[in-house]
Formats: sequence, C-alpha cells, structure tokens
Amino acid sequence: MRIAVVRPQVPFARGGAEIFTDELVDELRLRGHEADLVSVPFKWYPGARVLTQAFLWRLLDLEEADGRTIDLVVATKFPSYVVRHREKRVWLVHQFRQAYELDGTTLGQFGDSPEERGLRRRVQELDRIALGEATRLFATSANVAGRLERSTGLVAEVLPHPPQQLRYRHETSTGFVLSASRLDRAKRIDLLLEALALDPTLEAVITSDGPDRERLEELARARGIDGRARFEGRVSAERLAELYATCSSVFYAPVDEDFGMGPYEAFLSAKPVITTSDAGGPLDVVHDRRTGLVVAPAATAVASAAAWLREHETDAEAFGAAGKALADEVTWDRAIGRLLG
Repeated sequence: MRIAVVRPQVPFARGGAEIFTDELVDELRLRGHEADLVSVPFKWYPGARVLTQAFLWRLLDLEEADGRTIDLVVATKFPSYVVRHREKRVWLVHQFRQAYELDGTTLGQFGDSPEERGLRRRVQELDRIALGEATRLFATSANVAGRLERSTGLVAEVLPHPPQQLRYRHETSTGFVLSASRLDRAKRIDLLLEALALDPTLEAVITSDGPDRERLEELARARGIDGRARFEGRVSAERLAELYATCSSVFYAPVDEDFGMGPYEAFLSAKPVITTSDAGGPLDVVHDRRTGLVVAPAATAVASAAAWLREHETDAEAFGAAGKALADEVTWDRAIGRLLG
C-alpha cells in the first residue's frame, strides 16, 4: 500500500511524537509498504492561530500524489487528523490539550473572554467532526482513549507503540536517577530537582533539551545541587542506552501524560520507574511495587522513592524485570498488524 503518515511539526523541536512517526514510517517500509511522512509546521499561538493552523490540514489533498493514489492516511495528533481522506485512520497521540483538561491551568491557552471561550468551543467542535471521520480510531494509551471518549463520545482502541530503538541492555546500577524527558514544565523535572535538594545523597542525570532548561538549571543552582544534577542536553543514542543501563531508577512524572515512551525505555533496560499518582499514561504500565514506585506528586515522596530503589537493589531488579516482560509484549509487528488489519 501507499501510506501517508501525517504529523504537525514545531520547527526545531523533537520529542516522542516525532520519534514515533519517524519509526512508524521506517517500520511500514520494512514490511513492503510505500510509506512517507507528510508534515506541516505548527504554531498554535496566539489566539485564533490554532484554528487557522488546523484549517491548513483541511486544505491538503492527499487523495493522490504524483498521479498515483494514496491508499491510506495515518493521522497522529492535533491538528494532523483534520486532514480529509477516504481511508483516514487515526492513531491518536493527543488532542489539543489546552482546549480540554489543561484549560484554566497554568498550561492552558484560552482566557475568560467570550472570544476566547468561543475559540475553545470551535476547537472542540472541529475535533468531533475530524475524529468522527476516521475509518479506524486508535489511541496510544488508555489515558488518551479516556480523554477522547469524555470529550467527544468517540471510542478508540488502545494501541501502544514501542519506544525508540536503542541498544537496550542492563548493567549494574551506579546509583543515579535518570530523567530523559523533554525539558518542558509539563514534565515536572523540577520535582526531581527538589527531591535532590531534600536528600544530599541523591544524584541525577538529566538529558534532553527544551524550553524549560534555563529555569531548571537556575533552580539547580539556587538549591545548591548543580554538582549532583548533571544536565547533559541531547545525547547520542549510545550514550542514552548507557545511561538507562547504569541508572538505579528512571524518573518519569509528567502532568497527566498522554502515553510516554520513558517507562518503556526504562523497562527494556530492566530498570524500575518512579512516577506519580497523577501522571496519566505511564500508569498503564508503571504499577506500584511491581514495575516501579507510584508516589504522590511531591518532592518528599520522590526523594524517598529514589533512595529506596537505590538501597533495595533486589527489589529494584525484580521491578525492572517485571517491567521488561511488559515492554517485550509491545512490538511493531503487533501494532502494525492491528493498524492495518
């Protein structure tokens, strides 16, 4: 089949959705399909720009390309699923969360004016129309599927995907906590930094980059932990695999996350995960005292969890092994089989 995988792209930003769609295209090609990625730059602010950006997708013609029919479109996150196609399958990463559960929070976008409230309603109406057009509707996690059903009444099949391909392996812990999330406020890496400030025996390595990096580095300096919290920025695939292999645990506690590849990456290295009771998607696979520790979203709780996993190596090994058994079940063969079935 000729398959177009569609996603919006914030220029210069790369995160889980970009890794997922790039690898989906590669995996489709490996299975003999003619697959390509179609992307449109996305800027959702200020105000009404979110709708004008969405309508760009509505104007695209993906019925054919270069005189040949496109058999299938796989849309991923807002606003890519606004595209029209007779065989549009949506593998939903997330909706425009600022119009839903983030509305009215510090991570929201729409104000209290009648105009802003109206814009929010228009986004929601567009979702009901565009997602309702899908011939098959999947969601990357139970959390994403639940949000979708509550907001639109549409029911999606839960279909997780594997994490990025690294040379995953397990080695003896050297005692540090790893954070490999994008440096964004919603990822709450400041919880980990505050945990280090509370327990002077804890150390952490923080990889990746993002708009919150400057604030986080300043917080580490202010708390006097910049020697124990090492910011490594974007690292190579080999370095990331090494960090997963040698950490004592992985911290992954975003706010009501959609899916999150972090736990799966940790599990493929047989490492336990520390997350919080309000983390959303990670709770599909991070089960308290089975594959990691689920704690309150507070620095004291994170500090206790990190120290406990470092000091109880036998338990940490058992949690990591149980997580690996879960992660090993999530394969591209199974995912693509369902997507195209």
